Amino acid sequence: MAVNPLASAVRHQLDIGRVLPLGGPADGSWITERAAVAALRAAVGAPAGARLGALRLAVADPGGTPEPAVPPPPSALPPGPLRLTADFAAPADRPLPDTADRLRAALLEASDRELGLVVGPVDLRVSGLLEAAGLPAAPAPPETGGASAGRTESPQDGPERIAAVARGVPGVARLAPALGGRARPVRLHDGHALIQLATAPGHRALDVARAVRAAVAAAPPAPESVAVLVTAVGTHA
Repeated sequence: MAVNPLASAVRHQLDIGRVLPLGGPADGSWITERAAVAALRAAVGAPAGARLGALRLAVADPGGTPEPAVPPPPSALPPGPLRLTADFAAPADRPLPDTADRLRAALLEASDRELGLVVGPVDLRVSGLLEAAGLPAAPAPPETGGASAGRTESPQDGPERIAAVARGVPGVARLAPALGGRARPVRLHDGHALIQLATAPGHRALDVARAVRAAVAAAPPAPESVAVLVTAVGTHA
């Protein structure tokens, strides 16, 4: 059966979720929603015995966002505080407000510590009650973002040079394209470079993105502007 390119592209976009701002408007960095959600699930665990369900991220005030300092990735949301929405199942033997407060605090802390997301409102909804506290959390969906380390890149000198610089930055696990499926991990167009990468465990995503942008800008001949899209986040086992 022939594959419909448009349908395939839509499925892929739904798979990676939204392209979220990472840091502020001057940081020139973004992260896929899939990567952010997977990292938050791994970092938060099950505070107060809660079982985290569906989790979504979106810009809290789309009408009041500043302009990014560099051209954003395709379909990226503008910089601005994010609204985090999550469902959770709570232990029946504990006060619901206490469980919600602990979960909200854990999500906010992990958002900043692990990723560098600017999160404003956190909306929680109780989706069920657990028979007893301490039940194991439901397994997180497998992380399928990014590309294998063996993917080849464009023969163009510019993208290859930028890719080599990016790979040498501490905290970069690999270059990992997500936009456009099998697209190149480094896109260079009209003097602007977009670098798609996965971060290594123990490294804050925003710090890695900032370091990559600085390294590429300092390696002549540098592009006029650099944006980074984090497509996968390494977590501790």
